[in-house]
Amino acid sequence: MRTLPGWLKRPPILAAETPKGPWGGSGDEGGGSDGNGSGGGPRNPWAVPPGGRRTGAKPTALDEFLRKARSGGPGGGGGGFGGMPGSPNARALWLIGVAIILGIWVLYTSIHPIGPQQRGVVTYFGRYAGILSPGIQITPPAPIASVRVLDVQKIRTENFPEGSGENLTLTGDQNIVDLTYSVRWDIANPRDFTFQLAEPQATVRAAAESAMRAVIATTTLEQALGSGRTTIEQRVQDLTQDLLNQYKSGVRVQGVSIKQATPPTQIVDDFNKVTAAQQEAAAALNQARSYRQQVIAAAQGEAASFDKVYAEYRLAPEVTRRRMYYDTMEAVLAKTDKTIVETPGGVVPYLPLPPTARRVPDAASTTPVPAQEGGQ
Repeated sequence: MRTLPGWLKRPPILAAETPKGPWGGSGDEGGGSDGNGSGGGPRNPWAVPPGGRRTGAKPTALDEFLRKARSGGPGGGGGGFGGMPGSPNARALWLIGVAIILGIWVLYTSIHPIGPQQRGVVTYFGRYAGILSPGIQITPPAPIASVRVLDVQKIRTENFPEGSGENLTLTGDQNIVDLTYSVRWDIANPRDFTFQLAEPQATVRAAAESAMRAVIATTTLEQALGSGRTTIEQRVQDLTQDLLNQYKSGVRVQGVSIKQATPPTQIVDDFNKVTAAQQEAAAALNQARSYRQQVIAAAQGEAASFDKVYAEYRLAPEVTRRRMYYDTMEAVLAKTDKTIVETPGGVVPYLPLPPTARRVPDAASTTPVPAQEGGQ
């Protein structure tokens, strides 16, 4: 194998040319053989001009920041910005940030402002630890201690039914009544309220509704509609409180109020007719009772009068008997058409009386009729 001479390996014209980069020049960073872009061809626009700075260009804020960061300060001696002490590294910054967050967390979860109407239930890792009284109280931070603030003086109201629906209840006399009522309650024992009830509102509603239906089941429709409301409310309050005490709920029932008790809308007309009939029956019964009282009073008065006459009769029987006879005959003869004429010697003359004189005009009048000639 023969080798070509050196001058045949590369043509002279090609040997004289220097390799050029994409921006011209020799391919060096500066674009020239000396690295400063002094060679032939266009200069690399990104190359740093001689002296390390672009001609006529001012350093930007980013350039200044990077320069200070590389040099460690204005003097290059590791100082911070603006002559301040050297800046901490990233790890120190993270530690400071975490410490600040932990401090805020400790303050936020350790200081508890409790209002006058509030109480705080404290737990350590979920176990009951005590009750916080009103004021600024301090506890260990979470998750060591947890505080649940409860308003023990707030009166909560449960309305039955919720919204505008019906609440039909069966009475003791097999009638149906639509009841609208409310139950007022508050917190009596914060500890029991917190730990014994998972859903306090639902528990109070269930107990109150159960008590109301139990009481109405032993009450007549008339009592439920108005005459026995006060008794029903008190019985429902007592029964609801007993149920909640059995649950150890820590709830105190303040009162029960029946807002409205009406028949169902489907039978309002029939119910009104029944109510009217009941009112008429009650009126007739009242009239009968009044008449009975009048008759009894009259009979008692006559009996008392008879007792007085009997007492006088026992003192003077003959006189009293004659007096009673006269009074009776006067009362009887006052209503008849007879005329009695008394004559001496037992001779009864003929006495023609006019028709107008034969009847006594007034039964109560005792004036004797004037006799004609021949009579006395």
